[in-house]
Amino acid sequence: VMKLNPQQAPLYGDSVITVQLSEEDKVEDDVVFYLVFTGSTVQHCTSTRKINPGSLETISPGHDCCETVKVALCASREGHPILVVAEESFQFVQDEAYDAAQFLATCAGNQQALNFTRFLDRSRPPAADVDFLDEKVALAFRHLKLPAEWNVLGADQSLTENVPRETLLHFAVRLGLLRLAWFLLQQPGGRGALSIHNNEGATPVSLALERGYHKLHQLLTEEGAREPESWSTLSHTVHSGEYSVRHHRGLGVYLLTAQA
Repeated sequence: VMKLNPQQAPLYGDSVITVQLSEEDKVEDDVVFYLVFTGSTVQHCTSTRKINPGSLETISPGHDCCETVKVALCASREGHPILVVAEESFQFVQDEAYDAAQFLATCAGNQQALNFTRFLDRSRPPAADVDFLDEKVALAFRHLKLPAEWNVLGADQSLTENVPRETLLHFAVRLGLLRLAWFLLQQPGGRGALSIHNNEGATPVSLALERGYHKLHQLLTEEGAREPESWSTLSHTVHSGEYSVRHHRGLGVYLLTAQA
């Protein structure tokens, strides 16, 4: 028997899962534990970190659809066969951050929707909430399968640079979403959005300055600016292809994903 806490994770993954081992599974130091998540079309294997003799920690993988999957706790020890020690079920769900990222992605060129996001800005959320929102929405955005032709400025690229309009980058900067702004900058049209003025004549760069978001301003203007520190606590792709491998530096955990 093992207890997983929590027993569900958002589709985009990257949240911490604690595994409580049963009495008889608390074992010597030379045993290595893995979790294997088996979904209908993909399978993930994650390494774990031992917190104490009775509990492990790992990172939830990003999954391809909302469903309940089977999780097997496997133990391996040099010179011994791999054992399945316990099984449990786990649910992948679509949360508000995922909905928000999907909504924003489809609104890239939609002025009415982007103007609505400006309205949200008047109710300035507290800094801790902004930070939480930033991390979750950026993670969800990173997980979305954006169409090949997707562009930060929307689909209608015939709009010339000089047409004043809101962009997704204005939105990210106005709320002070550092990670999301960084993500958008790496996408097609991201750099182009830097010089676009809205109806008040503000660019994302001037907005960052006006609001006193120094880190954000630096990120937008410095040649070869590094990704935000806070972003490096999340998992990074080390290999992608037929299977993908991600590494979570914070916990030193690896996640392997392959077609089931």
